[in-house]
Amino acid sequence: MNQKHLLVFGLSFLLSNTTIFANYLDANGTVKIQDSVSGMVTGPGGEPLPGVNIVEKGTSNGTSTDFDGNFDLKVSSYPAILVFSSVGYSTKEVAVSTASKITVVLDEGVQLEEIIMVGSRALARSSTDTPLPVDIVGVKELQSTGQMTFDKTLQYRIPSFNTVQTPVNDATSLLDPYEIRNMGPSRTLILIDGKRKNLSALLYVQTAPGRGETGADISAIPIDAIKRVEILRDGASAQYGSDAIAGVINIILKNDTEYSSATLRTGITSEGDGEVFGIALNSGAPLGDDKGFINYTIDFSKTSLSNRPGKVDAGGEISDFTSGSPEDIAFVNEFLSRRPDAGNINGSPETTSAKFLVNGGIDLSDESELYFNAAYVYKKVNSFANYRTPYWRDIEDFPYLGNFFPGNNPNNQGTNTDNYGNTFNANGYDGYVPTFDGDLNDYNGTIGFKASKNDWYYDVSLTVGGNKQTYKVENSHNRNEVFSPSIWNDINGNGIPDPGEQTPSSRLYQENSAIRFDPGGSQFNHVVGNIDISKKLTDNISIGFGAEFRSENFTIIEGELGSYDGGGADSFAGNRPENSGSFNRYNFGGYFDLAWDISTDFLLNGTVRTENYSDFGNAFVWKLSSRYKIDDSFTLRGSLSTGFRAPTLHQIFTQKTQYRFVAGQGIQVGGFVNNVSPQARILGIPELDAEESVNFTAGFGARLSSNFNFTIDYYNIRIKDRIVLSTEIEPTDAGNTALDDILSSNNLSDLSFFVNALDTRTSGIDLVTSYKNIGLGDGNLDFNLAGNYTINNERDGAVNNPSLVEDANQSVVNATQEALFFTSRPITKWILGSDYEIGKFLFLLNNTYFGKTTFKQQGLDSNLRTEFIPKVVTDLGINYNATDKMTLALNINNILNVLPEWQFKAENATGQAIINDTSTNALGLRPIDVQSNLITFNQRYSQMTYDGFHFSQLGTLFNLSLNYSF
Repeated sequence: MNQKHLLVFGLSFLLSNTTIFANYLDANGTVKIQDSVSGMVTGPGGEPLPGVNIVEKGTSNGTSTDFDGNFDLKVSSYPAILVFSSVGYSTKEVAVSTASKITVVLDEGVQLEEIIMVGSRALARSSTDTPLPVDIVGVKELQSTGQMTFDKTLQYRIPSFNTVQTPVNDATSLLDPYEIRNMGPSRTLILIDGKRKNLSALLYVQTAPGRGETGADISAIPIDAIKRVEILRDGASAQYGSDAIAGVINIILKNDTEYSSATLRTGITSEGDGEVFGIALNSGAPLGDDKGFINYTIDFSKTSLSNRPGKVDAGGEISDFTSGSPEDIAFVNEFLSRRPDAGNINGSPETTSAKFLVNGGIDLSDESELYFNAAYVYKKVNSFANYRTPYWRDIEDFPYLGNFFPGNNPNNQGTNTDNYGNTFNANGYDGYVPTFDGDLNDYNGTIGFKASKNDWYYDVSLTVGGNKQTYKVENSHNRNEVFSPSIWNDINGNGIPDPGEQTPSSRLYQENSAIRFDPGGSQFNHVVGNIDISKKLTDNISIGFGAEFRSENFTIIEGELGSYDGGGADSFAGNRPENSGSFNRYNFGGYFDLAWDISTDFLLNGTVRTENYSDFGNAFVWKLSSRYKIDDSFTLRGSLSTGFRAPTLHQIFTQKTQYRFVAGQGIQVGGFVNNVSPQARILGIPELDAEESVNFTAGFGARLSSNFNFTIDYYNIRIKDRIVLSTEIEPTDAGNTALDDILSSNNLSDLSFFVNALDTRTSGIDLVTSYKNIGLGDGNLDFNLAGNYTINNERDGAVNNPSLVEDANQSVVNATQEALFFTSRPITKWILGSDYEIGKFLFLLNNTYFGKTTFKQQGLDSNLRTEFIPKVVTDLGINYNATDKMTLALNINNILNVLPEWQFKAENATGQAIINDTSTNALGLRPIDVQSNLITFNQRYSQMTYDGFHFSQLGTLFNLSLNYSF
């Protein structure tokens, strides 16, 4: 078989439709054995064609040819029309009236029309026939990005998909927030082979994009297990239920049995850190005398720490942490002369992961199938909090720190005495950096049965899934008590507790009892049952209907006593007993879908859905979509729908203490109360209700030749009662309100809570175009251009503030929050890619343009804003097919070493005056330097500020992989 056919087979197999089997029963309920249509598919020269997609027209029943071009398809009824399609060949329809063996010859020259599974519950359609905007990405396209995790591959393939990287944000280091169309991770539904993926246990609470949201952990899905990805860029609550306001990502798993592959990966940054090592194995085998299949993937990887700290500004440190005396100034300058970055470690954490996924199915009869898939992922992340400098955590205030964290500071020598009269050696105390370690376990599994009778198709399934995250804090301490060794039983008898070895004798807890803490964690589990039924009633009318039952559980895992008592472990306080517990709910939903091909050109599709939740009641949503083919080249499409998103259990029940950075104040202890707590009742915070949405899309598609096509789609999304995590509500000036009492009794500087606070509107345009098979010399050139432009993303009306917040002259949504919601994502994003194949080489060049983003950081002067400058990130890939079975790939991501870059912008003349003012204060700081220190923690986060950005601050990355197929 020549090289062209091998390439065709690879592409076709990635894009081929997942085979769907059905069960045909006679009137007595017994199995009626159906003869099949079998044969061979060849090219115009008689050569066999592997990977050809074969579908029984009007159904989702299909298969694909094997390596020798052979196929065998059980047809549900005769007469039937079989549709044969493959990349680079004309699609052909063949009529069959009886079981037979045939040979089909495909002519060269026409692009494959992919059958997609997402978007309609009545009938699967081709990518050009669907009335909805759907992106289809094959595994080769994902792998060609050179990115190591699934979420990052989508970042550089789908313009409307964004993921955020933050420098230091505690548990957020376990996974980065992602979204479609600026809607946040909570409003994108993740499916695996059409079944709902469980949510992560993590709730994003830091002041960064994605704040107050949660979503499924798609970074946990091994790339080598994926056959293709379908991204529906449209509201789909009517079809799939809650969480699908922005769209749906459907991950189709591999079902290969003929081939196996092993991949070795390694990589490093241009700075010489962030080393990556990984190995993945994907393999498959037939089951039960070729009546079924099993495909499995094993993936192990480790990524080392990458560190990109800023050079800390001494003037800002002196202003924030000292009295400004000559002794203090000298102390700070001496420390920073030895540690210009103030000991901070921020960038990309050390990550170790092990992933396992299996997908399979077996024919129970000629037309029935039992199918299953399961995945388990373990991930360990080691990251760091901000370094506690010796002038921030002063040995005079905490004299025992020299015993816990001895160092080499020449200015911290001698002894210090605590309030009990105990004397401690300073031991050169030079500060300490708390670590944050997270262990993540994620699993999901589905078992189901597909069958048919008289052209009725049935799918019954049960899905389980869960995500558990537990945390460890080390090299820290609890600083809210005073040391008294007399109340401890010291194992070594030296009067000073050894970390982790001491036991209290006369009181429950003493603050320096450990430098290692177990702060607890969180866990989410769900069980989902689905029944889906569809039928093609006539040649032009198809229906689908079904039901879903879902049970959810969210658990907040209590921390050990030392992690939360008083102020808790320094850097990350544990979960208190009163904030911990297990919480449940269930819901039941049903839908009905009707697809009517009014003519061969005009399609109308309608869906209705009702849901009942045990905690907030009922929801009813609907959707209408349509497609009109002007001619063979041009298509119009559009949809109008309503949607909803139920508040997650995380948002309803999470309540805890949180350390966070406050501009100009350093790290402060805040907290948030949940909406069902006694504190919420006192403060008049209402219980959460579901979000409601209206989504409108209209698009135009053109296929001007077999190699050139484009689509453009307009979208408009309005959300009512959007759930937000409020800004930090601070004490009142009077100091005697219920708010003040709650803050003071819990030693909090402020508090936050979830509330249905906003109505929002978002609109924009998506464009996707490609031009393929351009002859260039002895090779072949492909171009792809895709873009997203946000027309508006804004608040629609006034903020819905609880009366207590109004009375305090505050708002649950301030300028910082508005920027996070509406301007912290690129206003536009474009991806221009080109692939050139010649001989054994494939060259890939990809350019991703990230448009402007705007922030209004907490504490920043109201007359200023910060803008990240638009940037283009260029990636280069070179693949070399050493043999038919071995491929070597080199990816240089961000080859031009482009880094995030921000600048101050003036809101008005006053802001411009601040920017232009060159005068300096006693510490040598201009007014604009003071503002810069406010939002970067005195330049600790000079590259990205504390809020993060949409591409990495690590610069150029080199990745090398070796793939062997067998």
